[in-house]
Amino acid sequence: MDPEVTEEAGLTSLDVRVPAALDGQRVDRSLSMLSGMSRRSAAEVVAGGGVLVDGRPVRTRSTTLRQGQRLEAMVSQAPSDRPQADPSVGFSVVYADDDLVVVDKPAGLVVHHGAGHRGGTLVDGLLARFADLAELAESGVGDPSRPGIVHRLDKGTSGLMVVARSAAGFEALSAQLRAHRAERRYLALVTGIVPADRGQVDAPIDRSWRHRDRMTVRAGGRPARTGYLVQARYRSPVPATLIEARLETGRTHQVRVHMSAIGHPVVGDQRYGGARALPRPLVERLGSDRLFLHAWRLTVEHPDGRVLSWESPLPADLEDTLSLLELLEPQA
Repeated sequence: MDPEVTEEAGLTSLDVRVPAALDGQRVDRSLSMLSGMSRRSAAEVVAGGGVLVDGRPVRTRSTTLRQGQRLEAMVSQAPSDRPQADPSVGFSVVYADDDLVVVDKPAGLVVHHGAGHRGGTLVDGLLARFADLAELAESGVGDPSRPGIVHRLDKGTSGLMVVARSAAGFEALSAQLRAHRAERRYLALVTGIVPADRGQVDAPIDRSWRHRDRMTVRAGGRPARTGYLVQARYRSPVPATLIEARLETGRTHQVRVHMSAIGHPVVGDQRYGGARALPRPLVERLGSDRLFLHAWRLTVEHPDGRVLSWESPLPADLEDTLSLLELLEPQA
């Protein structure tokens, strides 16, 4: 019954034959028992296309398993490794009240625990500043491995994130994200010259069958739409375009996957852009594992009905990178 577990790119890979003890059990319950993760987290992995049964993706958490079937999954949490308050974690709080907290996450900071990240995450830092988050998780609201987290930013991405601090906040924010009512805007420098001043990428996103730690555009995936507006075009030392991207859905790595799919990967994004995304003059200034991707504007509806917005200017490293570029045409 012991599963084969390997770690790759911040994820834990589970590969096991379904034992007799789990014959007829739901896939989310089985994944929870085999990996030690919570049922909620297991259900999220299933919904995100991260589970294969006999090589085929499973999306319904109530799907039953049979003895001998091959169960494969990518899980991001070592559940026995609960977050702990760590006051040394650095990040800015731009707003806080009894229901929610808005933080400005620096690049390089991982949001929550996972394979390869057992501490020093944003969640650990949040627990040091807002101890009531631990009580929220213990009360059964959300996932105890990531208390208050309703969405996240990648390690190499900087910018604004909202965190729930109460049950009312968690429900309100989760509902808005599910209904795509929360507004999230990013600034991204992408490679090449984007010809249209504005556009939308409407292409379904699913987990890659070949590389389980990556997402890809594929028919049958979950609907995903990203609108974009060109801010500036640059001609040298390499062709590049600064865009504002607006999430109309919220899929994993959505901006990165969509911009790469139309031939303009985010600068610094080797995972989805390969060598195209690594123009030497720019990545030397950015540093390794840094994406030119910044969540600059966030708008949500507070549980009390107010609509609140926050903005975060480009960090110094991104401004410094832009200073290397020569405009192709004046900014509109």
